[in-house]
Amino acid sequence: MVERPSRPLVAPRPGRLSLTADVWRRRIAIGVVMAYAALLILAPLAALVVGALSEGVRASLAALSQPDLLAAFWRTIYIALITVGVHVVCGTAVAWVIVRHRFPGRRLLNGLLDLPFAVSPVVVGYMLLLIFGRTGVLGPALSALGWRVAFAMPGMILATLFVTLPFMARELIPVLEEFGVEQEQAAATLGASSWQTFWLVTFPALRWGFVYGIVLTFARALGEFGAVLVVGGGVQGQTETATLYIFRALDQRQYVGAYSAALVLGLISLALVVGSDFFHRKEK
Repeated sequence: MVERPSRPLVAPRPGRLSLTADVWRRRIAIGVVMAYAALLILAPLAALVVGALSEGVRASLAALSQPDLLAAFWRTIYIALITVGVHVVCGTAVAWVIVRHRFPGRRLLNGLLDLPFAVSPVVVGYMLLLIFGRTGVLGPALSALGWRVAFAMPGMILATLFVTLPFMARELIPVLEEFGVEQEQAAATLGASSWQTFWLVTFPALRWGFVYGIVLTFARALGEFGAVLVVGGGVQGQTETATLYIFRALDQRQYVGAYSAALVLGLISLALVVGSDFFHRKEK
């Protein structure tokens, strides 16, 4: 019998193997990122929900309706709104000066914007005490005038302004650099004033930088703890913010109130960030 020659095995194409490997690498990378995000964001949020509802919805709502907590929330929002208002003006001016002007110390100013990322908020609060405290550099002069900065709202506002300093400017600087000056120069040649050029030409191009800067500044101000604790003292009913209330409630083992307040703060910040991104994508 004549043996038939066996068919040679067909080797897989190198391109197909490469494509399959790329698909699996992409899936693994996506899975790792999703697991990382779930571990750092979804898991703590789920823990807050479980803790807030551990004694039922009524207990959580009752905790949220406590006068001390409501006052702490309003105090937090008040500080956050003032912080946003100041940074909308001053942060815009800083971004404008850094992008549109060249001057000695420009690089130093640009580097100092990121200082709040490197300095602990507790250190910031302590430095404010050294300046504005009773025995601080300016403390005696302020006491003579009847002004209080440390252990009062002005000190807490200053601390929050410092820790939120970079967000508005860092959102606007790249937008201004990409926008350029050609359209502004064209508006000026057509007779537009500086304010008209800003509101009608520059601001529309910067609006989403403003939105993201405001959202990040407001969210960061809501969650500030270390600096306001040191400079404000966390006096119940006077200088206690929402985060300080959470700290005190945990210390007093009022877990439902602490988890409920933390959940509200987290949901507000999450809604601000997700909402701004959603409307930005929708406009595109």
